[in-house]
Amino acid sequence: MPEVPAVPDAGSLSARVTRALDPDGPIAAALDGFETRPSQRVLADRIAHLFEAGGTLVAEAGTGTGKTLAYLLPAVLSGQRVLVSTGTRALQDQVFYKDVPALARALGRSIRAAYMKGRTNYLCRHRFERLQEAAGSLPPDQRAWTARIAEWARVTATGDRAEIDDLPDDLSLWPDMTATSDQCLGRHCAAYDNCFVTRMREQAAAADVVIVNHHLLCADASVRQGDFGEVVPACNLMIVDEAHQLEDVATQYFGVAVTKAGVDELARDTHRAVETASGPALALIACAQAIRAAQDAAHRLFDVARTDPNEGARVGDRAVLTAANAASLRRAATALDNALGGLATALAAVPGQADGLAGARTRTERLRSDLQLVTSAGDPRYVYYVERGRRSVALRAAPIDASAIIRDSVIGRRHAVVLTSATLAVGRSFDYSLSRLGVHEADTLQLPSEFDFRRQAVLYLPPEMPDPRSPEFNAAAADVIERLLACTRGRAFVLFTSYAAMHDVHRRLDGRLEWPLLTQGAAPHSALLREFRATPHAVLLATASFWQGVDVAGEALSCVIVDRLPFASPSDPLVAARLAAIETQGGHPFHDYQVPLAALLLLQGLGRLIRTRSDRGVLAVLDPRLTRMPYGQRFLAALPPAPITDDLDEVRRFLSRDETDDGAVA
Repeated sequence: MPEVPAVPDAGSLSARVTRALDPDGPIAAALDGFETRPSQRVLADRIAHLFEAGGTLVAEAGTGTGKTLAYLLPAVLSGQRVLVSTGTRALQDQVFYKDVPALARALGRSIRAAYMKGRTNYLCRHRFERLQEAAGSLPPDQRAWTARIAEWARVTATGDRAEIDDLPDDLSLWPDMTATSDQCLGRHCAAYDNCFVTRMREQAAAADVVIVNHHLLCADASVRQGDFGEVVPACNLMIVDEAHQLEDVATQYFGVAVTKAGVDELARDTHRAVETASGPALALIACAQAIRAAQDAAHRLFDVARTDPNEGARVGDRAVLTAANAASLRRAATALDNALGGLATALAAVPGQADGLAGARTRTERLRSDLQLVTSAGDPRYVYYVERGRRSVALRAAPIDASAIIRDSVIGRRHAVVLTSATLAVGRSFDYSLSRLGVHEADTLQLPSEFDFRRQAVLYLPPEMPDPRSPEFNAAAADVIERLLACTRGRAFVLFTSYAAMHDVHRRLDGRLEWPLLTQGAAPHSALLREFRATPHAVLLATASFWQGVDVAGEALSCVIVDRLPFASPSDPLVAARLAAIETQGGHPFHDYQVPLAALLLLQGLGRLIRTRSDRGVLAVLDPRLTRMPYGQRFLAALPPAPITDDLDEVRRFLSRDETDDGAVA
């Protein structure tokens, strides 16, 4: 490796960052194929100035900018502990396992980095010991997993379940081996000093860069006042990558949910604590009876929630829970509340209060509080609804406006905060993202993609399509998709806004294509992605989870087709509540919320196509509203500057061109 030029310790942070990114600087000398990118240098310089002066920067950095290096470099050179939060586990892995080590090699220095996941990724020694005590009563397959995990537990340094390659995602035993924040005994636990979460926390406290994801960031902020306290250490400098996802995650973690599975889990943990506790027999028998009573009451409540004939407006699996129809649940909810109160009283009556019983009592009281909130439907800051799945029912309360929560609890009072993503502005306006993230005093920066979309891509808009809300649309979409795939020889993502449309189009295309056809739901997300990459000319039909955070570079993905503009359904309880709130405040719900949200989602979906400078391919949007409706111009203005055509012959000519041809589509 060539000699690495040193980055001087003297001078401003901005000057040191600029020196590191110079064409003859340490990064260019150490990283093969590194080329200086103007947008990357601008972003890195702005972040360096921000870290010194303080404040908030909202930066849209288009694909190919190299934004990860642009924010990691000033973070590492700042000399302070910096918190980096990513929207996806994939990006978290990339930052920790790839980008930080590469930057350390380039700078010729060590970088202390900590990778932090949510608690349930880590083995809880205390709960695992309790499970082992009852292992003899487990089925043979579960005993085998318990024995294998016991061997791993003796040698693992992290306790992270990801170390066990073939551990099933849905292993039913794992929840009994790990601890959520309300199950954790904190400093009262005998295994506290040897706890994997304690160890993770200590490593993070000594790190230069702490790498979390938005789920942990928000979960940690929501339980910061708990017995264990926060696990993410204090950091005055914070970078939020994939910031467009933060509102959804904050809404999830600062909402409240009461589920049948949650009650059953509490009952199971409490029963195990009672079985191993010492105390008067009558007191322990009373606890066991109270547990059964609480479970019975919960089952009755969720039976009512599943079959309630007086449900409000619903969309998909969600039905809004208004004050009127909440009354139909109140009797069953009151019975459960009384049963939980009886359980808390019974647990408190056991002398000595072993740690397991104390934790169960705390969880029981918290469940009572959550139950009262989700069935009251009385706080105007929340929207209340029932969520019915095939095997589950949940009563939920979600904050209608999460912006103040993000501003005060997630971002908090830090010296400097960077909120960045490839998609934050609609056209040239950041108004939507600033309002949803609760950021009112911030500098903004919009950097174009480093990719040449005029050469690398073409946007196909079919000339004749029925209204996307009509029954004829899916049939027409299937015909267009078939013709497009003939041009691209498969190698495509076809992204849908609903499972119903995806399955309908799959039924219509099945047997008509010569290319391998994969469909979301047929296998786990990661397995489908591996199969797509490994299968020549494959076509993947998918919905929401494939619109973001999925990278397939090269010829394996040469076409991305979107069936409809991804408008949020106004019938969804949360969306409806947010639209009503905007209207109450004098805004225009459709133009202020639905259009910008859909535009950013569309950009994310189409962004799957061009991931490197050598990628080429076809973008296609089948929704005719893009050209027929006045608001369509807002979408078109936000899209990458690829040439637009409605002629499939032009698409074929584009695909047949040599990569070095700079010709444009008419």
